[in-house]
Amino acid sequence: MTLMQVSLPSEAGPWLFWPLVAALVLAALEGVVMTVRRQGYDWRAFAASLGDVLGRRFVDALGLSITVPALAWVHAHRRGDLALAAPVALAVLFIGQEFCYYWYHRAAHRMAWFWATHCVHHSPNQLTLGTALRLGWTGKLTGTGLFFAPLVWLGFPPQAVLGALAANLLYQFWLHAAWMPRLGPLEWIFNTPSHHRVHHGSNDEYLDCNFGGVLIVFDRLFGTFVEERRDLVIRYGLTEPVTSYNPLKIAVHGWIQLWRRLRAEPRWGERAKMLVRPPGG
Repeated sequence: MTLMQVSLPSEAGPWLFWPLVAALVLAALEGVVMTVRRQGYDWRAFAASLGDVLGRRFVDALGLSITVPALAWVHAHRRGDLALAAPVALAVLFIGQEFCYYWYHRAAHRMAWFWATHCVHHSPNQLTLGTALRLGWTGKLTGTGLFFAPLVWLGFPPQAVLGALAANLLYQFWLHAAWMPRLGPLEWIFNTPSHHRVHHGSNDEYLDCNFGGVLIVFDRLFGTFVEERRDLVIRYGLTEPVTSYNPLKIAVHGWIQLWRRLRAEPRWGERAKMLVRPPGG
């Protein structure tokens, strides 16, 4: 098998559907266990996350109608086909996708245009497995696919790149288990629940860090790694907490905030700069 044969099966639906079902079941089971143990599980937040999933199912069709043709165009103009054996191709794709994901995720925190969507994922004020389900509705409409286009240009089929990204996001599901302990030496290489707890913290000490997907090595290389502190209680959610449980309000509140800031700025040049500046800058 060569690189060009490394792609998703033509019938990819079950690959995406059943992991989602499993995630929903596990997230609900976590809620049941926490409720039985009287640990204060926020079921309304879980319901809001389900609403986010349902809404995203409708909006994603529009987003994919833009992303898939764009990546197909890039692939049609690729630099060539990489003559790599499948194991090597998969390894290169994995590392390349991790690298691209790191920079996408970093931009999603540091650029207001992308944060307007990504803030939805950080809006829950309690970190649970249900948080992993809440990703926002507008991600595929805002050009996030461009971060992965270099892999397609290098010769990877769009299906393979999107499949690698899906696997990345699936891995990250368990990172939202706030009850998981630290994992010893694995913490040096892999993204773990401990690292992701820090990522979801709204404490000043924890803002904008730990952007990796499966790996944490790029955070260590590029200076965005922050280790969890035992002396600091993590405060989850946004720096300005979202208290609504309405999925529609949660989905659009970041865009409303951005629109208000843009409307208050009379200069078009400054408005353009605001889109690529940090959300609060």
